[in-house]
Amino acid sequence: MLRNTFVHVPGISEQVERKLWARGCHDWDCLLESGSELDFGEAKPENVRRYIARSRNALESGQHQFFRKGLGLQHAWRAFEAFRHSCVYLDIETDGGQRHDCITGIGMYDGSEFRCLLRGQDLENFRDVISHYSMIVTFHGSAFDLRALQKRFFGLRFDQIHLDLCPTLRQLGLKGGLKAVEKELGIQRSPETDGLTGYDAVKLWRRYERFGDERALETFIAYNREDVVNMERLAEHAYRELSAKVRAGLQSALAL
Repeated sequence: MLRNTFVHVPGISEQVERKLWARGCHDWDCLLESGSELDFGEAKPENVRRYIARSRNALESGQHQFFRKGLGLQHAWRAFEAFRHSCVYLDIETDGGQRHDCITGIGMYDGSEFRCLLRGQDLENFRDVISHYSMIVTFHGSAFDLRALQKRFFGLRFDQIHLDLCPTLRQLGLKGGLKAVEKELGIQRSPETDGLTGYDAVKLWRRYERFGDERALETFIAYNREDVVNMERLAEHAYRELSAKVRAGLQSALAL
């Protein structure tokens, strides 16, 4: 999908992108091999061609930073398949406060392994761990998780492509919180964590921190694990359905 994308180019709108597809220019290679017959709207042809050449080189060399700004939150899903090999699903837990040190756990799942960095143990490793990924997937992370992390880790700047599933799934008519969307898509949680909420995670952490309740910590981590592991299925659904919609538009454009 990313190679069919032109909306990340400065000056190229979705309308111009559809017009390019309609002219038979359906991917980066087609554009670079085309003559001067294409209409790029307000964007200058030489600038578009230069940017697309840079896009191709950036993708081939895995330079995720190049795509972050151009795709933004609205179109970040288009890069999912291309950067899935270096993607992390992320969710934080807090103690319920608003201080810079309110984060109690950072759950991360890379598609095969899960880890939860905990306050007072290995939370400080986060800067190094996150630097190894090209894409971050969250649910409502643009308004909460990433902001809290930047507040906690002073000077931290995320250069990864950010796929926020909350606004992305709204493009498919799926609204509500993470658990509500999971249920709508038929994703079930384990008996151990089914029905738990973010506030339950706060209470579980307090029981662990105040009384050394290891069972509470285990449930806390299990709850966080399901948050991030289930995000993979949501991301797959979002990519599959949104790709189908865009490709349908592409095919319709080519048929004109």
